[in-house]
Amino acid sequence: MRRLFGGTAGLAFVLALCPLDAVAQAMVDAAALDHEVDAAVKRYQLPGVAVGVVKDGEIIYRGTRGETEIGTGEKVDSATIFKIASNTKAMTAAMLGRLVDQGKLRWDDPVTRHLPDFRMQQDWVTREIQVRDLLIHNSGLPAGAGDLMLWPEPNHFTRADVLRGMRYLKPKWSFRSRYAYDNTLYIVAGELAATAGGASYETLMQREVFKPLGLSRCRVGAWSRDAVGNVAQPHRLRDDRYEVVNRDGSDIPESTMAAAGGVRCSLDDMLKWASMWLQPDRAGVQSGGKPWLSNAQRSAMWSMQQPMPLSARMQRWDDSHYYAYGYGWRLSDVDGTARVAHTGTLSGMYSSFTLLPQKNIGIVVLINGDADEARTVLMQALTKHFTAPSNNPGVDGYAEMLADERTHAAAASPSLIPDTRDRRPSTSSELAGKLGLFRDPWFGDVKICPESGNVYFAAAKSPRVKGQVMTTGQGWLVDWDGDAVSEAWLRFSSDSASPQRLKMAKLDPDGDFSDDFEDLDFQRVGDCPAP
Repeated sequence: MRRLFGGTAGLAFVLALCPLDAVAQAMVDAAALDHEVDAAVKRYQLPGVAVGVVKDGEIIYRGTRGETEIGTGEKVDSATIFKIASNTKAMTAAMLGRLVDQGKLRWDDPVTRHLPDFRMQQDWVTREIQVRDLLIHNSGLPAGAGDLMLWPEPNHFTRADVLRGMRYLKPKWSFRSRYAYDNTLYIVAGELAATAGGASYETLMQREVFKPLGLSRCRVGAWSRDAVGNVAQPHRLRDDRYEVVNRDGSDIPESTMAAAGGVRCSLDDMLKWASMWLQPDRAGVQSGGKPWLSNAQRSAMWSMQQPMPLSARMQRWDDSHYYAYGYGWRLSDVDGTARVAHTGTLSGMYSSFTLLPQKNIGIVVLINGDADEARTVLMQALTKHFTAPSNNPGVDGYAEMLADERTHAAAASPSLIPDTRDRRPSTSSELAGKLGLFRDPWFGDVKICPESGNVYFAAAKSPRVKGQVMTTGQGWLVDWDGDAVSEAWLRFSSDSASPQRLKMAKLDPDGDFSDDFEDLDFQRVGDCPAP
């Protein structure tokens, strides 16, 4: 663990420079924050975590625990690189803001001005959708639409595939009528930036964000894990123990989903990122005294662009009164002060980033494990330390509140996950007339064919979307190899007058929205290949 005050010599130096009350408060803060980090690590047995706080432009806390990869002895420190996942979105939006400042695009430009071949399913939406709409989750598409082109990785989808696929994604609501979280339009935003900026997304991120802000350990695109070193690996829980999942190879490839969630950074980098937003006159000044981002674009980033549902928990825990999405940021209030925040989630990696601008405080949490609840309660307790310390039940108290919520929710609404314990492997004869090659206009080809005496579903462009077809009293389902995606029903049409069609749906209706099987619409296009 590393903190601001590291030993008596460092403390003596600080005492000579600072009033006693400031030092005492900083020591109290550090001890209290240590307590919360330790409580989260103990309660959730986290493989590794890095936490930092900036206040008034200074780092007042760094706390690290655990290992970059469990069992290796390689300790997490403030330079360890983590996947920040969807905290990438604010960086992508800010990069676009830089291009607006440079006169290379405008927020209200039609997307087709920069990407002439771009299409949404409805012509009027294609005509009306603007650059700003790519960033604020108001497209009318269902949450996670098209995410199966992005995850699980590795896959063979390109960004060109994503742009082409957008025209086939069916809206659930009217354009600009409501909020529904979206990743694929951030890919479009990244490609639009590349066109307007005259360089690839990765080059622009390095040129416009990492280099001018001194984010020296942040990475995007293709790079060498071994050359860079000190890279956290993702972990998942299995049988109440964490194990590595999706371990990086020595060479990390470019990712199609980079603009939505592909950046990796260290704690030190993310604290610099926080300081730039909180202290633009210090951390955001470039050579010649020019600000990294104009005041107009800073204001645009944090302006409420799309209302979001305000949850009962936010009202109960934080006395929140509003909730909205800006350009890559979630905007709300907590205990009477403004909050600008986001989270990031990828398989085996969780991040959380919170700014309290009126208090000049920024908080960063990076975890290299599947740790949704741990992230929630830890960030909540850390935030409360600065907004309402006398009303802070801490990590353990918030964890108990979540347990109570689950108990009440289960009593009020029993699980919708069907009982499929009667499942057994399907046979070719049972699936007679349903085997073959199927094609969806955006996901591409899959085959449902005999293999090694069983029947398998296999996606051509997403190798990890493969599994054995099972039968139950309720229908056919796919038991995937591994757990990269949620189990899914296979629903074949019975209309003999048209080509065989196939729909899919998650077994758990409340499962991860990125497993957007419900958006698929397959037509049978051929027979299984000869063995």
